[in-house]
Amino acid sequence: MQSPAEPQDPHQSTYPGHHQQEIPQPQLELQPQAAVELSDPKPPPHFDEPHTIFDARQKKLIIALISIAATFSGFASNIYFPALTTVSTDLGISISLANLTVTTYLILQGLAPSVWGPISDTQGRRVAYVGTFAVFLGACIGLALTHNYAGLMVLRCVQSAGSASTIAIGSGVLGDITTREERGGYMGVFQAGLLLPVAVGPVIGGALSGALGWRSVFWFLVVYGGVFLCLLITFLPETLRCVVGNGSRIPSSGNWLARFPLSVYQRTTRVRFSKPDGEVAEESKTRKRIDIAGPLRILTSKHAAPIILFLAVYYAVWQMSITALASLFASEYGLSETQVGLTYLANGAGCILGTLFTGKILDSDYSRVQRVYKQELEKRQSASSPLFIPEGQRPQSSTSCEEPFPLEKARLRLLPLFSTLQCLSVLLLGWTIRFPDKVPLAIPIITTFVTGWTAIGTQSLVMTYLVDVFPTRSAAASAALNLARCMFAAGGTSFILPLVEAVGAGWAFTVCIGLQILALAGAGVQVKWAGAWRAQAEAREAEDK
Repeated sequence: MQSPAEPQDPHQSTYPGHHQQEIPQPQLELQPQAAVELSDPKPPPHFDEPHTIFDARQKKLIIALISIAATFSGFASNIYFPALTTVSTDLGISISLANLTVTTYLILQGLAPSVWGPISDTQGRRVAYVGTFAVFLGACIGLALTHNYAGLMVLRCVQSAGSASTIAIGSGVLGDITTREERGGYMGVFQAGLLLPVAVGPVIGGALSGALGWRSVFWFLVVYGGVFLCLLITFLPETLRCVVGNGSRIPSSGNWLARFPLSVYQRTTRVRFSKPDGEVAEESKTRKRIDIAGPLRILTSKHAAPIILFLAVYYAVWQMSITALASLFASEYGLSETQVGLTYLANGAGCILGTLFTGKILDSDYSRVQRVYKQELEKRQSASSPLFIPEGQRPQSSTSCEEPFPLEKARLRLLPLFSTLQCLSVLLLGWTIRFPDKVPLAIPIITTFVTGWTAIGTQSLVMTYLVDVFPTRSAAASAALNLARCMFAAGGTSFILPLVEAVGAGWAFTVCIGLQILALAGAGVQVKWAGAWRAQAEAREAEDK
């Protein structure tokens, strides 16, 4: 007699011909773990870590600080131009020797960031800032007290070594706290800050040197630099990602310069983040060595050299045109020293407006190209991977449709427009300034506005592109670009006035336009082949790691 059937356990096998096997009850095994999880008073929230902990208002403050810091490179250079005649008279030297202090300043302006940039990329942004401003302030005090030409020459070089690197360090900070989608707009603001001295520097320099003597120019820089250094130390946090990560990591107690005011930013940010464990250990593992040769390697790499060469030529021609302006306006239109300083306002205004508008266009271009790229990628993936094919049976080639993001298309689209406009404006300047009796003064001044707009717009495009290509070496990339453009500018400004005297302004600037047309080949090479070269370089770096 069979016993009545027991209730069927849902976790037992009911297949005919098989012995029933007990499967452990999952809820009985998971209860202790669940109890432990419920007893945890602060369960960690699950969310993606942000690229940076700094919220929008904190980013604006940081961008404002690094933009003001970048003005010192331009102020130290442009505020000095109107005082050259006074310097030559006071020290008893020729105007050519006085102009030589400008050339040596440009040479050191190109070399110095190659040292401070790698320091910034490894030891910290604040360390590099404090070091550069200490050198700058010491040089300015010495220049205000010097009474001979040798001291002026040497101290101008030291001053350049301190002030020139603020641009490279600022580019590094910008790369730390921004993503590609928003970087163009912030780069525009940063470039506008560093170009403000191009507009107002000659005006301030002319007023100070005319009223108080040329040494007052350097006392002004001492006061300006000293006050700003105090503000920088108080309000600028450390952003170097190998030291503080996305800003959530607290540096070691020995690194006191990096700890404050970062802790204040961490407490006041509106961005959700979690503090990682073992900050000090991670910092020591990820800290890199100072690579002084890094900018030179970037400068000679084939996926960066063509665009750097292109920009160096265009920057040099721009500097040659504004260097020649003072003597041309004075000789052709009979302008005084103060009036010549005022003519530079148009160039400076073009620079500031150009970089602000270019930054917005950069963000718009990137978003548009990214949107099209994602749509094309989704179409190709859906076409190569039909829904009715099981996941495990899909062919391996279904993922081959993914292509690298067209970064060159997203960042360098405006290069042909800007380069054409700059060539036309420089050419028009050269051929109109020769006829002061027939051409109103407003015409050559307007050409300087267009030249400034396009020259700095081009620089914003290339600088943003290089920060995208070298995200972990952004300061070194800026230093490489700075080295090339300053070396070309130093050479160009040294022979532009003799060339103008020999063949006239029209033909002199026509020669410059010819060089710019040849340099366009570098931009073409960059757009066509740099994407593939960059992918090869990234693959080699991944293999080395």
